[in-house]
Amino acid sequence: QVQLVESGGGLVQPGGSLRLSCAASGSIFSINAMGWYRQAPGKERELVATITIGGNTNYADSVKARFTISRNNAKNMVYLQMNSLKPEDTAVYYCNGRITSSTGSLSNDWGRGTQVTVSS
Repeated sequence: QVQLVESGGGLVQPGGSLRLSCAASGSIFSINAMGWYRQAPGKERELVATITIGGNTNYADSVKARFTISRNNAKNMVYLQMNSLKPEDTAVYYCNGRITSSTGSLSNDWGRGTQVTVSS
């Protein structure tokens, strides 16, 4: 079984920065793609950024030039550096991984989320 655990959320003032981390553990053979999604109160979950095993990245227009996604394949970790944060970035941020297990099965796994609040 695979687990994804996020960390690094918190309260930050507008214009500030936060770095989210997500650690994947369990019976993992490879993680084909990893990403961050977010869900604000009363809204649907939306894509923030994704990164492939080869390092290709994709960002939501709303976070381009402010957020940077990266990963450490050896440690099965993905990061999200968030700069110039705005109140509208307030949401629960979820880590996602498309994982091939050691038995060869494919799964789309989610963490439980970490709260990011941007407020003065």
